[in-house]
Amino acid sequence: MNSLWGWVGFNVAVLAILALDLGVLHRRSSTVSLKEAVTWSAVWVALSLSFAFAIYRTMGKESGLEFLTGYLIEYALSVDNIFVFVLIFSYFKVPEKYQHRVLFWGIIGALVLRGVMIIAGSALVARFAWTLYIFGAFLVFTGLRMAFQKSEDVYKPDSDPVLRLARKIIPVTDEYSGDNFFVERPDETGKLRRAATPLFIVLLIVDTTDIIFATDSIPAIFAVTRDPFIVYTSNICAVLGLRALYFLLAGVVDKFVYLKLGLSLVLVFIGAKMLLEHFIHLPIIASLGVVGAVLAASILASLLWPRTRH
Repeated sequence: MNSLWGWVGFNVAVLAILALDLGVLHRRSSTVSLKEAVTWSAVWVALSLSFAFAIYRTMGKESGLEFLTGYLIEYALSVDNIFVFVLIFSYFKVPEKYQHRVLFWGIIGALVLRGVMIIAGSALVARFAWTLYIFGAFLVFTGLRMAFQKSEDVYKPDSDPVLRLARKIIPVTDEYSGDNFFVERPDETGKLRRAATPLFIVLLIVDTTDIIFATDSIPAIFAVTRDPFIVYTSNICAVLGLRALYFLLAGVVDKFVYLKLGLSLVLVFIGAKMLLEHFIHLPIIASLGVVGAVLAASILASLLWPRTRH
């Protein structure tokens, strides 16, 4: 599977599913129901697990477990994206029926940008193996920072440099114009000129925010495998499920008060694994078990001992 045809086949399948999603199933903007979110979340997870089985059959047990571990790490870390997406959509008062369109094109942008980052990271690791220690130290630092981060330190859209820069260089309308990213409006002379709508600004912020999150998640997968195909496919499969996961969890994500702590422990564990790999080698099944146990424990603790987020 890890061949030119494997790469081509995977990307063609992804593009075909996305085309079906936007061109047929969501041709018109509408609010995503809970039932639809559950269905699509189940579909994306099922497709990812099926792909994991295909890797297991064609590339071996070790590669199959590497994909599953990378997918689980990335899928779990994507929950942190949801916290921020909720803030962004609330700040810009994006109507629910337009949020699907923003996330769809945001994920298209994320696929391209993450693909570039993964290719660059793979080339860097292959040429300079010592960069894994930098990745490991960065993950430990990020995990500790996440664990001790105060709630008032969360993302604030009004201080986003991308938002400030975009408003300086792009004409932006004051109101939404349906699900359009651009509209034409007359200037002072009466000539029609193209201007961005607030929906396009939201799309820019969603994509740039995802890049920031990718700087944590992509190095984490390099702790699991050095195979660019597995790094790429596990990351992309998780990102594809992010949109459905958003509509599934957006209303209840703040109830999982211990999940951020669980994610921080996962990052610290993965970072420590990278730093100590030369001295202690953990089998991939052990890494998968630790990551799964930490995430399950943080979710269970949130359900058993709920508290108000301050």
